Order: sequence, then structure tokens, then C-alpha cells
Amino acid sequence: MSQTILAWSLLVAQALLVVAMALAAWRVVRGPRAQDRVLGMDTLYLNGMLLLLVFGVRTADTVYFYAALIIGMLGFTATVALAKFLMRGEVIE
Repeated sequence: MSQTILAWSLLVAQALLVVAMALAAWRVVRGPRAQDRVLGMDTLYLNGMLLLLVFGVRTADTVYFYAALIIGMLGFTATVALAKFLMRGEVIE
């Protein structure tokens, strides 16, 4: 019984994360300002990372956790670089 509940919960979580990724992609494409696009990209990589984590829990494979960790580090670095570019106009001083 608990395995069925877990399987359905993970499936629902994956479906909702895909919907959230679609909405974030819409914000990236449609966003009127650059700040909206950066926020959309931040949300997009975060949802992608969470989707990989849920898939890793579902399959019990640790490779997905490592991939999610790499996506998280690269996404954070890209967000900081874009924020610095929007604030100062240059990334490297």
C-alpha cells in the first residue's frame, strides 16, 4: 500500500514540476524585463534540478543526485553572473 502511494506521489510531483518548468520557460520567453527573464531561468534550472531528484528517488539511482548537484552549482553561478551583469554592466572587473 505505501509503495503505491509513494509511486503515485512521485508521479504527481514529476507532472507538477514539468508544469512549473513550462510556466518558467514561458516567463523566460515572454518576460518584459531582463530581471523577469533571469528569474525565469533561475526557476527553470531549480525545477529541472528537482525533477532529476524526484526521478532519482523513483529509480533509486545515485547518478541523478550527482547530476542535480552539478545543475545546482552551475545554475547558481549563472544566476550570480547575470545579476552582476544587470547591476554593473560587466561580469569580470
